Amino acid sequence: MRHRVAGRGFARNTKQRKALLRGLVISLITHLKIETTVAKAKETKKIAEKIITLAKKGGLSSRRLAMSRIPEETTITKLFNELAPKISRSSGYLRLLKSRNRAGDNAEMAILEFVDYEKLQDKDAVEKREKRQEARMAAAEAAVGQLSE
Repeated sequence: MRHRVAGRGFARNTKQRKALLRGLVISLITHLKIETTVAKAKETKKIAEKIITLAKKGGLSSRRLAMSRIPEETTITKLFNELAPKISRSSGYLRLLKSRNRAGDNAEMAILEFVDYEKLQDKDAVEKREKRQEARMAAAEAAVGQLSE
């Protein structure tokens, strides 16, 4: 019986499960949007929202608590200094959108993203990404043009 057994195990031991969820939270904070299975997204959302609440509080004790849960300083610094001041809501920071079924094992996939995704994006990074995509497209068109000649 599963009385008083909370959370998902993911068929991993405790250390592996914590490492998996930490990695997902770090990726979420770094990229503002991730795609993973529905079960992993739901567990990641629980952890990430608590850490975002700590970041909104600010202060040294909140930063230390966040560092104890996600021990990667660059990610915590980005969260506390860049993202948290831009978030205006008091809770419900993340959105979970079911997207597709994975091709290999037909697992349900979901996109986990910040509700204020567009507002949180760094405008310079978006422009750089668009320029890189345009350069790649131009290079691909040039390569196709050379092949057809």
